[in-house]
Amino acid sequence: MADTTEAAERLALVLTQGGLQKSTARVLAAFMFADTDSVTAGELADRLGISSGSVSGAIKMLSTVGLIERAPAPGSRREHHRMRDGAWATLMSTQNAAVRAMLEAADEGIEATGEDSPAARRLHEMRDFYGYMFRELPALIDRWRTERGT
Repeated sequence: MADTTEAAERLALVLTQGGLQKSTARVLAAFMFADTDSVTAGELADRLGISSGSVSGAIKMLSTVGLIERAPAPGSRREHHRMRDGAWATLMSTQNAAVRAMLEAADEGIEATGEDSPAARRLHEMRDFYGYMFRELPALIDRWRTERGT
C-alpha cells in the first residue's frame, strides 16, 4: 500500500488555507485517506500526533457541518466515526447545522438591532443570502446526485 501521508498533509494545508483550523483540517484529511471505513478518536490522535482534545474538537466541528458521523462498531467499546455518505452534498445543503445557525443568528441580530440600523442592513444581507442558498441548493444538489447516479 502506498504511503499517503504527504498527500493527506497537502490536503490539510489546502483546507487550512481555506479557513479551517489546522488540527480540524488534518483530522478531515485523515478521514479522507483512512484505509478503514471508520476510525476512533484515539487512532486519529496517534496517527496525527495531536492531543485527544484537538481530535475531539475537530470531530465535533466536522459532525456539525455534516462531513462525518458516528459509525456502528459492534464489539468495540470505543466510539467510531466515518465520512458520511454524500458528505460534500450535505455540507452544502440545509442539513448543515452551522449554516442554519448563521441564518438564525442573522434573524436574531436583526430583531436586536432594529430594522433601520447599519448593523441590520448587514444582517439582512447575510440572512437574505443564506435564505437564497437554502432555497436554491436543494435543486442543485439533486441534479448533482442524479448525474452521479446516487
